[in-house]
Amino acid sequence: MHLTSIDWIIMAAAFAVYLAIGLFVGKSAGKDYDSYFLSGRSMPWWLLGTSMVATTFATDTPNLVAGIVRRDGVFGNWVWWAFLLTGTTTVFLFAKLWRRSNVLTDIEFYELRYSGKPAAFLRAFRGIYLGVFFNVMIMANVTLAAVKIGGVLLGLTPMQSILIASVITVAYSMVGGLTGVLLTDLVQFVVAMAGAIWAAVFIVGLPEVGGLAKLVSHPDVIPKMAMVPDFGEVHSEIFAAVFLFPLLVQWWSAYYPGAEPGGGGYVVQRVLAAKSEAHAVGATLFFNVMHYALRPWPWILVALASLVIYPMDPPEKVAAAKTAITRAGGEDKVDEATRLAARGVTSLRAAFPNMPEAQVAHDMAYPALLTRLPAGLLGLVVTSLIAAYMSTMSTQVNWGSSILVNDVYRRFLNPHATEGQMVWVGRFATVGLMVVSCAVALVLQDALSSFELLLQVGAGTGLLLLLRWFWWRVNAAAEITAMVVSFAMALLFFIWKKTGGTPPSGVGQMLWGVAVTTVAWVLVALFTQPTEEERLREFYRRIQPGGPGWRYVLERAEHERQQIRDPKMKSDLPIGLLASAGATAGIWALIFAGGFFLYGQPLSGLGMLAITVAGGALVAWCWKRLSFGAAK
Repeated sequence: MHLTSIDWIIMAAAFAVYLAIGLFVGKSAGKDYDSYFLSGRSMPWWLLGTSMVATTFATDTPNLVAGIVRRDGVFGNWVWWAFLLTGTTTVFLFAKLWRRSNVLTDIEFYELRYSGKPAAFLRAFRGIYLGVFFNVMIMANVTLAAVKIGGVLLGLTPMQSILIASVITVAYSMVGGLTGVLLTDLVQFVVAMAGAIWAAVFIVGLPEVGGLAKLVSHPDVIPKMAMVPDFGEVHSEIFAAVFLFPLLVQWWSAYYPGAEPGGGGYVVQRVLAAKSEAHAVGATLFFNVMHYALRPWPWILVALASLVIYPMDPPEKVAAAKTAITRAGGEDKVDEATRLAARGVTSLRAAFPNMPEAQVAHDMAYPALLTRLPAGLLGLVVTSLIAAYMSTMSTQVNWGSSILVNDVYRRFLNPHATEGQMVWVGRFATVGLMVVSCAVALVLQDALSSFELLLQVGAGTGLLLLLRWFWWRVNAAAEITAMVVSFAMALLFFIWKKTGGTPPSGVGQMLWGVAVTTVAWVLVALFTQPTEEERLREFYRRIQPGGPGWRYVLERAEHERQQIRDPKMKSDLPIGLLASAGATAGIWALIFAGGFFLYGQPLSGLGMLAITVAGGALVAWCWKRLSFGAAK
């Protein structure tokens, strides 16, 4: 596939705008740490919320959704739709607490909440682990999608795709800081959504598909359309893995970027940059509505259309290929055709014979269909995908470098660093993180497997991340235990499989990880030295979290005639949970409404919209009763 002159002009114009924004804000952004990494804590909710949505609209997201729909059907998206429960609790329980903390990064929180050497160790370890290793994995996954799109659409080598996509991103991120990232995110989100919607309309209208009505009545598509799985028709293991487990366990137990229990990562960075607590809450609410309800359907439609144009191998052929692999003793003992048939991607391989076999997976279906776009539209869509890549990567490198500067460099290496030094160290860290993540991307294979690996590594840590705000007994030792045990469990299952064993299924591994990790950290919290009482009192005095889990600390403080509870700030736990329930119901109903309208079922769609309106009314009622502190 070759771009025409108009396609290149569209791409060049977009790159020029992004770079101009970075240069325009570069001088003011480089004044000090707050300006470079937190935009002076003066940003409005709508800009912060849009930036969060743009960040989660990564290049790999359409690929991930395509892979899910082709493998499990539309209801397979519950593996990430369930994280809405995490998102709405972050909105109404944690966003204002983070803004109230007034920390510079979410990693600095550890020495605000815990005390002594364990707290310092935790801050250093999490700073390097999240700021470098975990962050690099996220960026590498996004870069992998850019590699696949460059290879499918333009015939580029992996190295060419990486160089083209990363250079401009590094330039404006390094110069403009968070303000440059926020403003370019706004432009990039508009471009990305315009490209996704227009591409979906065109692809559904292709002669092979025949329009929306024919698409949703196609025999290969109908089995994949259900938004909620039918237990009588779906295998019990799939039902548990993609529906029950995400809704009952995954959302509160697993750490995943953008959906961290209690908030974390780039979401917290945006919250800390908000001009007030109300703006912090409004930004995260806007993000969750846009992220879950209003964005995924163009990708889902393209994924369904791919089932018509690039049909999956018949179930009997897949089963026969898997049997042949088992009998032969592994994939390396059979030919390529058998390996591809076992994955159900023979038609994709036939269409793109020059792609490396390891990268031929269901998530390739999305960029495969984009090759059919005409000149002009192709340029816009390629630009939109590059915009999606840039918005995610610029956020991740800015957030990661903020941690390296504040929580590693200034805290442990150079405590007397000037503001100017910290800004320059942040710029160098930006380049370094980008280079490392691009190198790692060259060894990854597909988006879905990386998604599942990240969930497994964080399995069991989520409950601690929630309770540390509301239970005084959680300490640094408990959090260290949760990290170590969850990683050890993931490593155990990985070695078990690599050495020829048969570990539990993906859901089984997650359940074991959650159970063992949770028991381990709770026992450590109960039987080790608690956080110093003065640190606990200072934390409560600043944050005012409320809830029964702080009764012991409050009673001891009152006994010693210390006033740590602000009489003007009431506990928002009950009203926050009610608002979370209303927002969750309303947003899920909005997802269903979009599906029903597209499927030609308007009455069901209207019914779902009624639930959305009711949920919104409940949120509005709760909003008036929430306690918001003054801006800091």
